[in-house]
Amino acid sequence: MKRDLLSYADLTRADADRLFAVAARLKADLRAGRHHRELDQRSLALIFHKPSLRTRLSFEVAMTQLGGSSIFITEREIGMGQRESVADVARVLSGYVDGIMIRTFAHDLAMDLARHATVPVINGLTDWLHPCQILADLFTLKEHRVDLDRAVVAYIGDGNNVTNSWIEAALLFGLEVRIACPEGYDPDPQLVAKVSASGPGRVRIVRSPGEAAKGADVLYTDVWASMGQEAEREKRLPIFRGFQINRALLREAKPGATVMHCLPAHRGEEITEDVLEGPQSIVFPQAENRMHLQKAILFDLMAGRRKTAGKTAKKRPPRAASKSRGSKRSARTRRSR
Repeated sequence: MKRDLLSYADLTRADADRLFAVAARLKADLRAGRHHRELDQRSLALIFHKPSLRTRLSFEVAMTQLGGSSIFITEREIGMGQRESVADVARVLSGYVDGIMIRTFAHDLAMDLARHATVPVINGLTDWLHPCQILADLFTLKEHRVDLDRAVVAYIGDGNNVTNSWIEAALLFGLEVRIACPEGYDPDPQLVAKVSASGPGRVRIVRSPGEAAKGADVLYTDVWASMGQEAEREKRLPIFRGFQINRALLREAKPGATVMHCLPAHRGEEITEDVLEGPQSIVFPQAENRMHLQKAILFDLMAGRRKTAGKTAKKRPPRAASKSRGSKRSARTRRSR
């Protein structure tokens, strides 16, 4: 049965821990020059309704390093929901590829795509959630020996899709997530209520960045106006001006606290240059880990899946190419057909 990754509702704690272990192994193997071919002859469709640097490159490189390939598709080619129904697109793509990653605006569109696809669908970002980003962030914190069941994460800024995914993380881990945002820019209240009801983590929304940062293990921020909100930028600037990660705020956090930003960064707005480039920043290792964690997701969802007459076949280990003359004759025969 195929599995999707649209939100953390698709994961258990054991799933997340397994992804971290696989990501660590794949990262170590890459550094040691050990190659993987688990996704040989498999293809991933990359649907982009929003521009991207990290999401596109990390998924494309991840597929390549696992022996597979990716196909980049924009809204111009599909016209999903207008030129062609979401259900028809899902069914057509399921006949061509072994997995689909979508980066789009409406979360309902990603859910609809997953509902009709017979191959795994991965949420590369929607306006509601950014699950791959926060999984990579959690993996990065784990690498830096942060206890994910005890850590205090102070999120400073807009209550956007990244914030919502941090809240979802508190459904899997015993994190305390403190969110400092201006009134009127809160994250999804239903997600906050869900954490309050079922834990194991905790979520608090405050209006003071200093209150959120007090004794925190992690300071985290994102741009004040996300993609699709560019028209609001000038309105937001004075509202968010006090919600900046800077040296003064960093002094409120625990000594040695780590600083994170999902990028792109507007230096001098949500974070100062000296903090972003300072010794407590792990922003660029965090960005690199998008690829390693997403390799683990692709490995987990797609390795072993091969469409055979509409069914999923069991994974077969890749065979080494033969160097015998017989093999060469066979190859020539196949090419001539």
